[in-house]
Amino acid sequence: MEQMLSRQEASEAVQDYGWRFLLGALRTSVPVGSLAQAIGLAADAVAVCGADADGHLRIDVRPDRAVFTLQSLDRAAVTARDVELARRIAAAAGESGFLTRPEIGTGAPRSVQILEIAVDALDIAGIRPFWKAVLGYTDEAGAEGPEDPLVDPVGQGPAVWFQQMDRARPQRNRIHFDICVPHDEAARRIETALAAGGRLVSATRAPAFWVLADLEDNEVCVTTWQGREG
Repeated sequence: MEQMLSRQEASEAVQDYGWRFLLGALRTSVPVGSLAQAIGLAADAVAVCGADADGHLRIDVRPDRAVFTLQSLDRAAVTARDVELARRIAAAAGESGFLTRPEIGTGAPRSVQILEIAVDALDIAGIRPFWKAVLGYTDEAGAEGPEDPLVDPVGQGPAVWFQQMDRARPQRNRIHFDICVPHDEAARRIETALAAGGRLVSATRAPAFWVLADLEDNEVCVTTWQGREG
């Protein structure tokens, strides 16, 4: 059951259960009418997964939907076990009168998705530690080198990966990150990011935000709720 599946194998295995394969994980959405219903579905999913729940299942519970993600976390990949768990969750939802499906419902804003952010870089090994520190991220399970993405250890934020450039890009950044952290976490986060190779661009608006950059001048703001009155 721990056999790792190819992308095509994983996609085809869950297609009929209303799940979709996205970036090394299986995901589905179940429309509901209340938060209580979503919590009930989540409890049912944990029950049918049994001892495998903690190592495979993540759930986003909201008043209008429950979004389920399955992945063998120790391998950062989809295995035959995840497919079996997807089948169980789909069956449990069906018994309660709900459907697992890749879209949220009629008129839904979008289907299930996983967001990635790419950073173009000449020296990936040089800037990756900075982004790991400033985002509070960790290496993806099984990562072996700088080409592997960084991931949020609690599964809330998008994955960040680095695309190799063949020449410098001197023009002004058109996109940057804002990382909103607790006010009493900002100093430690900034210190860690600077120690990882970043530099402080500006603190003129602190503690509302500090502007930092990696060694290739890709910018990020560390923000807090403080300093915004008026």
